[in-house]
Amino acid sequence: MALADSARGLPNGGGVSPAAGSGAPGSGAVAAATGGWSSFPEIVELNVGGQVYVTRRCTVVSVRDSLLWRMFSQQQPSELPRDSKGRFFLDRDGFLFRYILDYLRDLQLVLPEHFPERSRLQREAEYFQLPDLARRLAQTRAAVARPAALHRDGSICAEEPPPPLLGYLEAEPLEGGGGAVASAPSPTASRSPSGGPLLTPSQSLDGAGGRRSGYITIGYRGSYTIGREAQADAKFRRVARITVCGKTALAKEVFGETLNESRDPDRPPERYTARYYLKFNFLEQAFDRLSEAGFRMAACSSTGTCAFAPEQGGPADDKIWTSYTEYVFCRD
Repeated sequence: MALADSARGLPNGGGVSPAAGSGAPGSGAVAAATGGWSSFPEIVELNVGGQVYVTRRCTVVSVRDSLLWRMFSQQQPSELPRDSKGRFFLDRDGFLFRYILDYLRDLQLVLPEHFPERSRLQREAEYFQLPDLARRLAQTRAAVARPAALHRDGSICAEEPPPPLLGYLEAEPLEGGGGAVASAPSPTASRSPSGGPLLTPSQSLDGAGGRRSGYITIGYRGSYTIGREAQADAKFRRVARITVCGKTALAKEVFGETLNESRDPDRPPERYTARYYLKFNFLEQAFDRLSEAGFRMAACSSTGTCAFAPEQGGPADDKIWTSYTEYVFCRD
């Protein structure tokens, strides 16, 4: 007997889940809560922007009317995009999705201390149509925002512009000699306790325009071979891997999906790492991305060695040059 078109190529032939036909106690309630019986497996694999997540189907459909609820309860597996290994594919930020998944598990919002990606995570929550999570993120952003300005009599004034986040208050005498009021100096005049200049708001982790100041170091180990006829026989530079060192959030901002995080996958955005590398092997491509992001080269260093090719199994007259080079880029 031929199957209906909607059942072709689906697990279990697109039929009813075995639990549904067994009359198991409470099975109808479970089906109603998750949007009805589905031909999806109980354990689903998701590829979100290159990051792989494995979770239960009941987790991704835990919030009714959300995007994931509609995908995994109102559609069939054959209707959803997949990657080359058959995992369900979502073209979103793979790093931030871990917080979306954590929320779906227990409907609680728990973020690392000094988490600088609240605005981006709120955007992801809105995309996945999780209004409660988006509302909580908006509230936490407001809680860590600049404090309200104070009247000179000490009352709160929401209309006056708040003082800068960074800087130290200086006493300014009131008119008529009646006491003093605290006023914030300009960011360029602010000094830390050690005497050095403080960061302006645009240089903070979550400053205006989303730009972060900091340093990124690009390193590579390259080699090339020169024979007797240097111009004719030169074998050009070969780069095996380009490494990226610096703050996680900065590296993700600059290199995006071209950043391979497999050697350090769970590094928080405010921490530093020396274990990332790029998915491409062209130095100039890395330099272009850094330049487009507003970085400039601050320093570079290189070391090199030379060995005769016979020691490496090559022609007798060839020399193999091997070098390790680092380039330091900064953005103010």
